[in-house]
Amino acid sequence: MSEWLAGIFSPDLASLGAAAVYAVVFGIVFAESGILLGFFLPGDTVLFTAGLLAAAEGSPLSLAVLVAGVTLAAVLGDAVGYWCGRRLGRPWLLRRAGRMARHLPAAESFYERWGWGAVVACRFFPWIRTFTPIVAGTARMPYPRFVTANVAGALLWGAGLVLTGYAAASVPWVKHAAYAVAVVAISASLAGPVAAGVRRLRQRRAGRALP
Repeated sequence: MSEWLAGIFSPDLASLGAAAVYAVVFGIVFAESGILLGFFLPGDTVLFTAGLLAAAEGSPLSLAVLVAGVTLAAVLGDAVGYWCGRRLGRPWLLRRAGRMARHLPAAESFYERWGWGAVVACRFFPWIRTFTPIVAGTARMPYPRFVTANVAGALLWGAGLVLTGYAAASVPWVKHAAYAVAVVAISASLAGPVAAGVRRLRQRRAGRALP
């Protein structure tokens, strides 16, 4: 079960040296946090897998380095996204997003409803976490307020998933709970595009049915 979950949508971290693991993990977290090219990167599973590897006997990975590096990468990624949105605006976002722009209204609605909390909570939603810091920038959220939400989200999501993976290696109930959460998260990330595709198909059929 653990091998299956660790392999889904994630690079084979176990085959890499410590420096390479750090580079891959930190790079993925940075890109997925605020760069549109990181939209489909497997941040959740990579973080959990990194925690599992750090807990393995004789592992060259340092849990402290992973936690600190992931938190910093997540904070910097969101900061880049925020300033891109603030300086370049929504038209730039729409041009860069391409087909992914269909997810933008959901991110904007999420931000408009929850504000500060959206920047924190979006970390746990694969389909909108890349957009939300950019949306916060285009909406000109005060930067000091954004920073506090950015750091809180980075700690809860980034550091939290690494620590959960680390604990899952040795604490049975954490391991089983983490697997359940991972399955639910993966299912939810797949359900979004499927539902959107079904909705668009129904809309097209309804349009054809009109006289």
